[in-house]
Amino acid sequence: MAAFDRAAELAFRRSAQSIGRRSALSGIGKLLVGGALLPVLPFDRSGQAHAQGASKPDANEASCDYWRYCALDGFLCSCCGGSVSSCPPGAEPSKVTWVGTCHNPVDGKDYLVSYNDCCGKTTCGRCLCNGNVGERPGYRMGVHNDINWCMANTQSMYHCTVSVLVGVADKK
Repeated sequence: MAAFDRAAELAFRRSAQSIGRRSALSGIGKLLVGGALLPVLPFDRSGQAHAQGASKPDANEASCDYWRYCALDGFLCSCCGGSVSSCPPGAEPSKVTWVGTCHNPVDGKDYLVSYNDCCGKTTCGRCLCNGNVGERPGYRMGVHNDINWCMANTQSMYHCTVSVLVGVADKK
């Protein structure tokens, strides 16, 4: 164990002689800033939009007042040949999304909702909704809805938006 202690002491003394306090603080600062930027990175939820498929139809799905659209900004796919949770034929869900938490008045629970833009066709132009519940500034991309999220797809044309239930929100 004494050999290990001597080797560790020698390594620490050499690093202390070659690295100053300012450069060590600079490195720590870079790590902190880099760690703070991680939540800004885009995330892929397109698999969930495919897996969700068509849901049981509801009379309110074509209305901006439908509870799942509380943070949706765009054209409703349910008015454009798709459904609440699936893109119309010829369009594919965006690989990156924004999320919101919407309250379902029927069961009284809050749900995490992933909003996927459907990409690859020209803009639908019907049933424009602009729900901004819980929207954050543009530097918090995962909760900002004023961005063309088709930017990560091969076809970057925006068509409409679906709302996919991700799960029940925890009450804290």
